[in-house]
Amino acid sequence: MKIAFKMKLKPGFKAEYKTRHDAIWPELAALLKENGISDYSIFFDEETDTLFAVQQQNGSSSQDLGSTEIVKKWWAYMADIMETNADHSPISISLEQVFHLD
Repeated sequence: MKIAFKMKLKPGFKAEYKTRHDAIWPELAALLKENGISDYSIFFDEETDTLFAVQQQNGSSSQDLGSTEIVKKWWAYMADIMETNADHSPISISLEQVFHLD
């Protein structure tokens, strides 16, 4: 199953967001893959500072892994540049698919 969601970046942090994701922690990438998350892309809307994420799932969503220590640590690491909930998880809004073409 493919899902999409959006998150909000604080203004002016696009480069820092990209830098941090270019150096994603190997143990975090492994956790995502072990939980069936693949073909994961995040896009950025310059006008609104909105991040748009799409991922293929064969198990959990990346947003469902928040009880693991590595995800909690990543969320805390990213909290200074994103809009977050009180637990540092990114405010994430699911998006409904209205069209698909293979």
